[in-house]
Amino acid sequence: MKLQDIKKNSELLDAIDWDMTPEEAVRLYLEWGNNWAGGNYVIRSKNDVTHYFVVNTWEAKPVIYFIRRNSDEAVELARINFPDQLENDFFKTNGRAKGVFSIEGDVKIWLQSQLCDA
Repeated sequence: MKLQDIKKNSELLDAIDWDMTPEEAVRLYLEWGNNWAGGNYVIRSKNDVTHYFVVNTWEAKPVIYFIRRNSDEAVELARINFPDQLENDFFKTNGRAKGVFSIEGDVKIWLQSQLCDA
């Protein structure tokens, strides 16, 4: 799937949780039996699903993944390459640590500008 595929799918666009973090997704979907229910989400079954983006820096160049997660699995629906300037800005802000990061700041703004009509 590409950015344009996501943009053309209004149901998928509406399902994006722009505030979901990788840590929160693990807490909700993999540890869902042990969570305090006072938060925004309560996961009751594998039918509960979240769609969100993460930045993965395990390879030489960072990539953005669009993830569909439930309590059974996390599926990478799209792999999105960074524009060069955004990649440079990301490394200036976050350093070059390897890992999976939340989308925030310029990355989030860029994604929203690509997917949501202003």
